[in-house]
Amino acid sequence: MKILIIFNRAPYDNTDVTWNGLRLADTLVKNGNEVRIFLMNDSVDMARDACKPPENYDQDLSKLLKDLISKGVAVKVCGTCMARCGIYKNHPYFEGANKSTMGELATWLVDSDKVLTF
Repeated sequence: MKILIIFNRAPYDNTDVTWNGLRLADTLVKNGNEVRIFLMNDSVDMARDACKPPENYDQDLSKLLKDLISKGVAVKVCGTCMARCGIYKNHPYFEGANKSTMGELATWLVDSDKVLTF
């Protein structure tokens, strides 16, 4: 099954929403599904090495995203959001997180069996 997961929230927003989405993505991959991730709004920070967990948080969300990329998960980052969103605006993105467009998101959306947003 093809599953598209769209993240919108800042990685460390005093909730576990993003962490739970990444955990779900990993479980779906382990169960043999094709998972694709699209980062929008402040979630774009998750694909930057500059994004580090706060002192009181025990999960490194950028590392979890890199682990998913290493397992074959395609990750695209909204190009407009890259310039407009996140607290690390001028920091580079790590390998495997590719600049994308609304058009590419629309294509993924139509081509997916399930779409989840976090």
